[in-house]
Amino acid sequence: MLALMKNFLKEERGQGMTEYGLILALLVIGVIAVLVVMGPKIAQKFKNVSDNLN
Repeated sequence: MLALMKNFLKEERGQGMTEYGLILALLVIGVIAVLVVMGPKIAQKFKNVSDNLN
């Protein structure tokens, strides 16, 4: 039982996946923040293009 616990505590395979998950979460938060800030400006640009095409 003691050997099993030592092996469990030394196991680091899940650590890499956790780090990748955190990086992905930070990227998603960054993209959402950019879209919230730039979204209205981009929408206005598309509206101007659409109005000029008509």
